[in-house]
Amino acid sequence: MRRGLRFVPLALLLAVVLELAVFVGVGRALGFGAALLLVFAASLLGLVLLRREGMRAWRGFRSAAAAGQPPGGQVTDGLVGLAGALLLAVPGLVSGLVGVLLLVPPLRRLARAGVRRATERRVSSMVAGDLFGPRTVRVRQGAPQPTPQPQQPVVVDGGRAIEGEIVEPGRH
Repeated sequence: MRRGLRFVPLALLLAVVLELAVFVGVGRALGFGAALLLVFAASLLGLVLLRREGMRAWRGFRSAAAAGQPPGGQVTDGLVGLAGALLLAVPGLVSGLVGVLLLVPPLRRLARAGVRRATERRVSSMVAGDLFGPRTVRVRQGAPQPTPQPQQPVVVDGGRAIEGEIVEPGRH
């Protein structure tokens, strides 16, 4: 079992306690009926947005695939939108607020970038390239660093392939 998974039940329990505490606080401030109506309206909006975001994600994926482009950008955008709509659909004021925040374009871009970074860390470079296209790197302009001069390769046994073992420096 992964280390992080053992905290999931505790996190879910804390989320439920937080939702209840916020609901009671809003209920005291606005009234129980108004708090209940707010939760119901947010869940209804979330259900409507789930369909819209799902269709949007599917269309984005299909258009990228048809154009021969890497679909990773459309997939991550769709996943963030679906997560926002799902959190909005789940009854609760805190989850609804987080869901709405994930649907706001600037915050959605931030979440999409985070999902992309997390995905690139977890998959191989080849899969990440297939999903998101070639990576871009930033090069700093500054004082030129001395480049090591390449050494001439050592030719052994007339250039024929030989069997060997690679030993990393410091490991024997």
